Amino acid sequence: GPVAWRVRASFLPGPNATVQEKLSSVLMHEIDLTHGAVLETGCVYIVPLLEYADFSHRVAGSANPKSSTGRIDVFTRLITDRARAFDRVEPGYKGPLYAEISPRTFPVLVRKGSKLNQLRIRRGTPTFTDTHLRRLHEQHPLVDGEADIDGGLGFSIDLKGNGQRIGWRAKRHTGVIDVDRSGALDPHEFWDSIDANAAGNLVLDPDEFYILVSREALAIPPDHAAEMVPIDPLVGEFRVHYAGFFDPGFGYEPGKPPAARGVLEVRSREVPFILEHGQIIGRLVFERLTDPPPDVYGSGIGSNYQRQGLKLSKHFKLP
Repeated sequence: GPVAWRVRASFLPGPNATVQEKLSSVLMHEIDLTHGAVLETGCVYIVPLLEYADFSHRVAGSANPKSSTGRIDVFTRLITDRARAFDRVEPGYKGPLYAEISPRTFPVLVRKGSKLNQLRIRRGTPTFTDTHLRRLHEQHPLVDGEADIDGGLGFSIDLKGNGQRIGWRAKRHTGVIDVDRSGALDPHEFWDSIDANAAGNLVLDPDEFYILVSREALAIPPDHAAEMVPIDPLVGEFRVHYAGFFDPGFGYEPGKPPAARGVLEVRSREVPFILEHGQIIGRLVFERLTDPPPDVYGSGIGSNYQRQGLKLSKHFKLP
């Protein structure tokens, strides 16, 4: 949208109020985005989206940051009027959409028309069991190697990297990232490279942001989509993947093995945490599409992350 409202705290409007009605109690100032403006780290902004929702009672939606948004640690959530939860558009909702935006590590330059999040629309309540998932893996291999299927498709972390780089750690107090410019920035001005160690592990420091990669290569068939579910806190005190949608066709090439690694945005919570090579760090849940899309994820439509390995967001030059 054309403006951003700087607010003193995040909020949900709740069942009896609109976003506009709640804004008056938290608004600090308004920022014009027509010609671009910088959103600072540690601040919370509410931005009206250009799109409106007009859902029937059988249609609902769930939102997530785009991959390029999550990889630069911009925390983004969708809000609707009378919302009880973030990132949800309830069945039958008709009304405006808003984005809550909070850059965590890098200040970002945005403007009217910038795209930071995405909406996945569902009709009814589709279910996809582990039995369905095993059958799908037999027909179209979803990972290279044995599939860990238990409440979704598990995948693990690569901390060996053939003895070379295994990840990136974000620097503090960097320059601004223009979210609409691709291939413009030197990665070493924003990131520290992390090399593999002999033990095959990595200590996550509290409140630091990391880009890591899955050990497995993945493939999403064109008539399916997937989403990473939040990690069980009993497994480890860290958060993986702000941008949890995996699009139809990601890493998929007919007759070929899975071709793309899952790039993971990782942040430790309150305490240092040791990740071990091969540790399960997430699970993908799958859904069948009503129809295959006319254009699937891949180089043919200019997708940035097909056949990716350990890759930073599109804003950076190749290291």
